[in-house]
Amino acid sequence: MHLLIPFASGVSPAAAHTLGTLQLPFLSKLLSRLKAGPKFGSDEFSFSTPHEMALATAWGWPAVDGVLPWAAHQAQLDGINVGQSAWGLLTPAHWHVGRDHITMADPQALKLSDAESKDLMTALQPLFADDGWTLHWGAAERWYASHPSFADLRCASLDRVIGRNVDLWLSSTQKSSQQNTHQSTQQVKTIRRLQSEAQMLLYAHPLHDERQARGELPVNSFWLSGCGVRQFATSQLAKNVDTVQVDNRLRAPLLAEDWASWAEAWTALDTSVMAELLRRSQAGESVLLTLCGERHSCRFESAPQSLWQRVSSSWKDIAVAPILESL
Repeated sequence: MHLLIPFASGVSPAAAHTLGTLQLPFLSKLLSRLKAGPKFGSDEFSFSTPHEMALATAWGWPAVDGVLPWAAHQAQLDGINVGQSAWGLLTPAHWHVGRDHITMADPQALKLSDAESKDLMTALQPLFADDGWTLHWGAAERWYASHPSFADLRCASLDRVIGRNVDLWLSSTQKSSQQNTHQSTQQVKTIRRLQSEAQMLLYAHPLHDERQARGELPVNSFWLSGCGVRQFATSQLAKNVDTVQVDNRLRAPLLAEDWASWAEAWTALDTSVMAELLRRSQAGESVLLTLCGERHSCRFESAPQSLWQRVSSSWKDIAVAPILESL
């Protein structure tokens, strides 16, 4: 069993403070029985999050920062025949314009109905068609676009930009290093232009005022991410991708900086899945746990233990907070 936990740690001082107050006894005992591997990642400004890179690696995908084809993967799950075309995920979004920068709200906070989502996408289709983008509807929060230029277009994931200054990544969207600078610059300009034109169309759409009148966030832009051609799981570990289980319950509270809810989610994780992994480890089963923060990921796995190690790990506790803070 391979369990992957995104947002196990955050970069803010508030996240570190919260970790210092948590009691996670099952995780502590579990880590005392597992061997830690090297940490992977860089900083919180990479295009792909550590958990995305870790999952891609587990599946045997080429793990290139910002060039992970989540759109094609999810579109296939949404019943779209993706073939060998290049796809991108178009997420309807609300951008909040502040005094100094623009931030993006969590798209899930929009609570778009299917009817609203389809209405908005239909209104935008001619705009994208002029640039050769073909749009497909997958779900209320998931529109898809296909275009040859998406084959290796480097984009920041949604989880990087939610609640943050979107310009940090908009100005850096680019082709991977194998492509020439002219192509990179032109594609960035195209995306920025389409976002600007989409903002004007969405502002004039009747749903803009209707949603505001109901006290709901209007859709006023989109985010492009997950570009590429569909990849298949190739690693021996992940011939069946279901062998990697992702528990996302820490995501929403961390992105919302709701530290009380994040602490509650961590406690619930500890008393449920961590307790189950500990039980499996104590029963002699092989256990694989990947913990991912906003900068790094680290894999912990079962390793042969001496008799003394097996006995001592039954009562030994490891300080969890420093491990998580290092991610």
